Amino acid sequence: MTTDLILGTAGHIDHGKTSLIRALTGVNTDRLPEEKKRGITIELGFAELVLGDFRLGIVDVPGHERFVRNMLAGATGMDLALLVIAADDSIKPQTREHLEILRLLDLEAGVIALTKCDLADPDWMELVEEEIRDLVAGSFLAEAPIVRTSTATGEGLETLRERLAEAAQIAAAGSHQARLLSPFRMAIDRTFTIAGHGTVVTGSVSSGRASIGDELLVEPGDVKVRVRGIHNHDRPVESVQCGQRAAINLAGIHHDETCRGQELCSPGHLVPSRLITAEISLLASAPRPLKDRTRVRIHVGTAELLASVRVVGADQIDPGTTGQAQLFLSGAAATVWGQPFVVRSESPVLTIGGGRVLDPNAERIRHVDEEVRRMVLQLSSKDVVERGSAALYFAGFRDWRPESLSRTAGIEAIEDVRKTLAERGDLLEIAVTPKRSIRLHRLVLKQLCERIESTLKKLHERYPLRSVLERSTVANQFRYLDDESILTTALKQMSADGTIKFGPNGISLVGHGPKLSQNEQKLLAQLIETFLAAGLQPPSVKECQQQATKNQDSVPQLLALAAANGELVEVSSEFYLHAEVDRAAKTQLASHLSGGKGLTMSQIREILATSRKYAVPYCEYLDKIAFTKRDGDVRVLA
Repeated sequence: MTTDLILGTAGHIDHGKTSLIRALTGVNTDRLPEEKKRGITIELGFAELVLGDFRLGIVDVPGHERFVRNMLAGATGMDLALLVIAADDSIKPQTREHLEILRLLDLEAGVIALTKCDLADPDWMELVEEEIRDLVAGSFLAEAPIVRTSTATGEGLETLRERLAEAAQIAAAGSHQARLLSPFRMAIDRTFTIAGHGTVVTGSVSSGRASIGDELLVEPGDVKVRVRGIHNHDRPVESVQCGQRAAINLAGIHHDETCRGQELCSPGHLVPSRLITAEISLLASAPRPLKDRTRVRIHVGTAELLASVRVVGADQIDPGTTGQAQLFLSGAAATVWGQPFVVRSESPVLTIGGGRVLDPNAERIRHVDEEVRRMVLQLSSKDVVERGSAALYFAGFRDWRPESLSRTAGIEAIEDVRKTLAERGDLLEIAVTPKRSIRLHRLVLKQLCERIESTLKKLHERYPLRSVLERSTVANQFRYLDDESILTTALKQMSADGTIKFGPNGISLVGHGPKLSQNEQKLLAQLIETFLAAGLQPPSVKECQQQATKNQDSVPQLLALAAANGELVEVSSEFYLHAEVDRAAKTQLASHLSGGKGLTMSQIREILATSRKYAVPYCEYLDKIAFTKRDGDVRVLA
């Protein structure tokens, strides 16, 4: 069985990368007229090399410093690397930068080719090889073979093929099989049109498989497309898979809607975002620390985006160290957990570090406490359950689904992790309907309860005469919640914990009752007595204020307090009844309405011995609380 892998070249300009590929494959990867005229690689070039059971799709990248951005686009999807160094020139600036980039992209295998050996003395080449060993020490190429080659004489080419096959064996032993079974994904590095065929995009397939007729998405953009045709190294094929180069003819999209930096993927696999949480490693050679709010260039996939850095839990990341940060991107990027990226300074443009995506669809972290800091670190844990718990935590109140763990936490055993999270109490499921639930991390609910408690304290301070706060007043402070069920769950939890009293009349913090002055206490007692004496012809709120000699402005709140305490009943915004008067009136009406009888407004007014001014709002109140219901011109028991 043939295993497909992507081999990427790297090295300084004019060190013979393109010539070496031509000698190995017979393909000249310099295709542009300007490249052939100047003798340098400007854009990405492609070739194929078959080595026994391995078929390598080769990406030839430019070596000139001005084209490092193109090199980075080509580095996407590499499985192994070929570092090219000219024997007569030794290590140069772009050699170092390209090696750093390869290290930052988490490659595991590669070979070092010493080219132009026909132009250098043997003693000199030994010195060059010593320099190379010092350069690659501590990197994935530390034990890589150095193969002396010459495209002019053919020296070392067969040995190089053998060493590349050995490196391919190492690369294939990693996560290649798992990526084959993953959803399809290909970062677009080139796009063009062909007359009579339409839009064509090319790239290195980093996961999954796509076949002619498949429905895919272009992200960012959420553009639905259909695969009309596929080429692999100029050969028409029915499908392409992880580790192969592909040119895919798309139906459903105009050429102008595609560009380098976008991704072609299975529907639902990628969710673009302009904010990601990441782990960033700054090179020891970086000229200065990476400070909070620094602007940098982020190279992820084939995209290059400007970003503002927000360091998490610190003021800066020092050279040679690793830290966590949120990246506010200039445009949306479609990434997944663990995806590597390269960081370059905005100006002058230098490679200063790299990192891995921890949260591909992050929400802004506004306050960093120990809990948040711990959860950010947990996103990079090797324990899949810990990662899954952190991913669930940072999903917040969004509509989290277990299947997203593959993208947000790099987890394949999704159901096992979901069960473990539920068993240990991290995952809470709130039933909204019989078929729909909202899933939250327990710490997210805990933090919501803390925010509700803080809000209730402020509301109690704002309304010191209210013993109970209206639910709508509290709910208005939490409009950002997607579903009211979340708020209800938090209130029930707080009630069970004894933090609040939560009932039909409203909400109140335990231990936060009204604080009345002596005059207000006297006035409240007088008001209650007044309403008891007034029976079914009570004074209005305004009349109560006019009758009060002191604390007139407190009257509405005192009446509301009495209603909350069950001493008065609020009939309307202008009328209250004493609770005993209300109970007696209901008992009286119930006896007349028994047996399904109906009463008109006039009859009710006569039974209660009151005027229409009071009978109308009282009947409307009885309808509202479902004591009665209106049936034409009469009211019956509800």
